[in-house]
Amino acid sequence: MTDTTVQKTAPTLAVFSTKNWVIQIFDEVNKIQPFDITYFEARLHKKTAPLASGFDVVCVFVNDKVDAKTMEILKNEGVKLIALRCAGFNNVDIDKAEELKMGIVRVPAYSPYAVAEHTLGLILALNRKLHKAYHRVRDGNFALDGLMGFDLHQKTIGVIGTGKIGQVFCRLMHGFETRILAYDKYPNEALKELGVEYVELPELYRKSDIISLHCPLTHETYHMINEFAIATMKTGVMIVNTSRGPLIDSNAVIEGLKKGKVGYLALDVYEEEEALFFEDLSEKVIQDDTFVRLQTFPNVLITAHQAFFTKEAIQNIAETTFANIREYLQTGTSVNQVSSKKGRC
Repeated sequence: MTDTTVQKTAPTLAVFSTKNWVIQIFDEVNKIQPFDITYFEARLHKKTAPLASGFDVVCVFVNDKVDAKTMEILKNEGVKLIALRCAGFNNVDIDKAEELKMGIVRVPAYSPYAVAEHTLGLILALNRKLHKAYHRVRDGNFALDGLMGFDLHQKTIGVIGTGKIGQVFCRLMHGFETRILAYDKYPNEALKELGVEYVELPELYRKSDIISLHCPLTHETYHMINEFAIATMKTGVMIVNTSRGPLIDSNAVIEGLKKGKVGYLALDVYEEEEALFFEDLSEKVIQDDTFVRLQTFPNVLITAHQAFFTKEAIQNIAETTFANIREYLQTGTSVNQVSSKKGRC
């Protein structure tokens, strides 16, 4: 008797911008209904796109460049779907994807707690100079000069963007008995009941002691923290960005730091980070003069896009990414599909 059973081939997946932690969690989650995965350390852009030849799906991260040219190459190589293992998609040409009839899926929420808690950590560390105190004590210096901070209690916190992350951050700051001002096109009623006051941006800039950014990168929000916005802020304001680098005009904030208008700056993202973050450059000379300039200020604290980086968040990213791919390949659509009709949220 002839065996006519057809062996189904697992969908093929090319994962770009791969690090060890990506391989570990993807391999673990992939044990269930496995994909045929190939990992590439290279970032995706038009020159590396041919590596995806013959793959069904390409998986990318925040600093991969999925522009029109890259998209055309992927389409010609047979790629059906681009799966983002992140929430933001400002690095993807959505209109081109729709023109080529290529699917785009993302992970809209992996752990708002991870980013919100990291934001709070940056505020506390920068305010109380914990990073400086650590190095002093390691060197046997137990002096307190230059380490004075301020109470968060009763300070005014400005929160720009009250989506999932912004909501969690507001609740964390509420625990410090702060006054919270928020700006969002779509105010959250639950936050209003908590005591959050929704105001327009000029008022938020003018009254806030600390301003924390939790909004997406769009044409409207690009360089929203610029010289004009900074000029309206309180002298000595703390600005914190754990959202997207280009929300802040780096040159404008440097001028604000030099003049003392900006008293504190905490960044987990940077507008030109794709040439820096997620790589070990400790033995190289950093060529980005603006970034190097930021590092010279004693009141600037920078982490390298690690706000999302918790066990829970990484697990959720992997599970949601695989679920998105599976759903799209089976049905031609996904609950987490990105389209221009849904807006660039």
